[in-house]
Amino acid sequence: MNITIQVLSVAVAIEFFYIMFLETFATTSTLTGKVFNMSPNELNNKNVQTLFKNQGIYNGLLGIGILYAVFLSSNTKELLLAIMAYIILVALYGSYSSGDRLIVFKQGGLAIIVFGLLLIS
Repeated sequence: MNITIQVLSVAVAIEFFYIMFLETFATTSTLTGKVFNMSPNELNNKNVQTLFKNQGIYNGLLGIGILYAVFLSSNTKELLLAIMAYIILVALYGSYSSGDRLIVFKQGGLAIIVFGLLLIS
């Protein structure tokens, strides 16, 4: 596999570990509020914290899946294509449902690049 694809895939994994950190461990931090455009009152809502923590676990599992695909899987290309396609679809939905068109690039930008590189490799 192309080293560029490996490096960018690991960068996508790190991005999702960062999102997991914000959602699961730094739920009420000012950084989390800034990243997700939420007020301290919203972040201190117990229901929001529970939802964030659950979502954070999913994001962490995406990161683990990417690392597994890059370093351990015998079907690296196929697995990475599936994971990157999923990330792109989630980013598209996030952009649509939130009305923030930049989410597709913030959350899915690297995944789009990796997906494209995988298709041409």
